[in-house]
Amino acid sequence: MTDKAERKSAAGWRLENSYARLPEVLHARATPVPVARPGVALFNEKLAVELGLDPGALSGESGAEIFAGNRLPDGAEPIAQAYAGHQFGHFTNLGDGRAILLGEQVTPDGAQFDLQLKGAGRTPYSRRGDGRAALGPMLREYVISEAMHALGIPTTRSLAVATTGEEVMREALLPGAVLTRIASSHIRVGTFEYAAALGDRALLESLVDYTLRRHYADFLEAENKALALLEGVIERQARLVARWAGVGFVHGVMNTDNMALSGETIDYGPCAFLDAYDPATVFSSIDRGGRYAFGNQPSVAHWNLARLAEALVPLLHKDQAKAVEMAEAALARFPERFAYFYAGVLRAKLGLCHEEEGDFVLAQEFLQSMQASGADFTKAFDDLTRSVESGKLTALSSQGVSGGQPWQAKWRARLGHQQAEKAEVRALMRSANPVVVPRNHRVEEALAAAEDGDFTVMHRLLAVLARPFDEGPENEAYRVGPMAGGEPYRTFCGT
Repeated sequence: MTDKAERKSAAGWRLENSYARLPEVLHARATPVPVARPGVALFNEKLAVELGLDPGALSGESGAEIFAGNRLPDGAEPIAQAYAGHQFGHFTNLGDGRAILLGEQVTPDGAQFDLQLKGAGRTPYSRRGDGRAALGPMLREYVISEAMHALGIPTTRSLAVATTGEEVMREALLPGAVLTRIASSHIRVGTFEYAAALGDRALLESLVDYTLRRHYADFLEAENKALALLEGVIERQARLVARWAGVGFVHGVMNTDNMALSGETIDYGPCAFLDAYDPATVFSSIDRGGRYAFGNQPSVAHWNLARLAEALVPLLHKDQAKAVEMAEAALARFPERFAYFYAGVLRAKLGLCHEEEGDFVLAQEFLQSMQASGADFTKAFDDLTRSVESGKLTALSSQGVSGGQPWQAKWRARLGHQQAEKAEVRALMRSANPVVVPRNHRVEEALAAAEDGDFTVMHRLLAVLARPFDEGPENEAYRVGPMAGGEPYRTFCGT
């Protein structure tokens, strides 16, 4: 650790700048552009403490200036990262057009997290963009990323949303904001695509070594580091996408620049959660062909990982044919690993404490019944959880979900194959079946109120989402989906 990082500031900043030490072609200097009137809309005090920061030193004017980009925290060396990406299947060079990495905060236990300002102004990679962000999308990322964390799903986090006192032009003039995002790192599949496109083997090797040090330290002594990295990323992505499926999360824009090698969910743009269960569900206004539909997410993840494998081919073996063979063998494991993790998710959602033949079919029959009836994904599994002790599926039957007596009988017979008590089964199911998720209509309700200056709705929502498995009375009003008959929900990227 550098002397600079050792000297902890009064606010608790202990910033390292390891990414800035990588070859300059991977990043560019980019200083946040000051804003007119910095303020703090949301501040995650609990996360601040976890990062080793003093909330008291950051909750006032000094915090607002840092989170808005008007003042740098001690030790910051701001850069924008270069990367490429396949966007809806088409390759393009990209880079942080409105995000600036300030450095990596070292926590009291020695962990390292990127500190990034999103919406902090133009960078060398901005192209024609203004480098700014609107308040609504930044609040949205704060809400959903923190909800995902509470659900136990690997994700970037949100430390603060700062207001700027300025407006940004999108479809209309909107209030501006800056999000302070916390991530294990911002190394993406697109980062490796960018390095590979430059044709610089040494650059690619340095990026592999750096990524292993940040995320896969156990593989640093591997005989074939590139292969070990590829296999590690495949494993984490298979697990991550299976966990998305378990809570009905639709990322919405799974471009390769939005897949992090850390295995975290990253870049909350047009994301949303299922109400009615349907694998074909698409929320994003720009996904006209359904490429990133809920049910397509495993295959898209597999496709993205193939792009990572292509980038790593020069390092896998000196014989290109052999290297391609090794890459294909590694990629062939993804469907198997996803199926393994997804089966585990479904067993937990049904309260099955051990594996038996036919479990996956039993789960699929339940999902098919939900789809046929248009039943609510989250509430159906919540009702199923609550039925364990009562023995009644009244709520489910009213939605047409139960699949009739035959499915109920099969499920209860399957539960009878295990020695677990009802309380144990229910606890397993509750750990996998949240009472609440960030319901789309509730998120929009909170955003609309916040944009009008009323944050009480937002704070109530955040309090509920922080305890997603709680059956307490405060969560009851947030269990239900939107009223029937409304317009199909649509999300937007915010750029």
